[in-house]
Amino acid sequence: MSRRLVVMRHARAEHSAPTDHVRALADRGRSDAEAAGRRLREHGLAPDAVLVSDALRTRQTWEHVALGAGWDEDLADFSEALYAAGTDSAFDLLRETDASVRTLVVIGHNPTMASLAELVDDGEGDAAATTGMLTRGFPTAAVAVFTVECVWADLGPGRARLDAFHLGDA
Repeated sequence: MSRRLVVMRHARAEHSAPTDHVRALADRGRSDAEAAGRRLREHGLAPDAVLVSDALRTRQTWEHVALGAGWDEDLADFSEALYAAGTDSAFDLLRETDASVRTLVVIGHNPTMASLAELVDDGEGDAAATTGMLTRGFPTAAVAVFTVECVWADLGPGRARLDAFHLGDA
């Protein structure tokens, strides 16, 4: 059974706040996140589960993605562990996803989201998407959509095919 994995970096945030954890989205970030949601809806994606860093800017990114896509905001699981996760820890969190989940959306921070997207890619996917991701990096509101042919518990490097990559511009 094929699964879908959507890896997204939070949208553009304000430059300053009392702490990094409470940085809010900038106006541009809200519009970029809604545009990302619309693109995901156009791809026919609808998540069964959503894993989001518990930082303010990632929670707000999810709210605006859900708004743009017409998805239920209550699907999100806000994770303190994802906020601080490196790539190995992020893979561990994804492996905990229930086997019944067909589409998982993950919203976090760089460099972890970029590294996760690069590592999970098997190199057999859409050539233009792969080139775009590798040459443009993983800027704010970037979204990578993968097909996963294994159960979540077996997810690791080289286990997913990149189907689409979008930059966050509204």
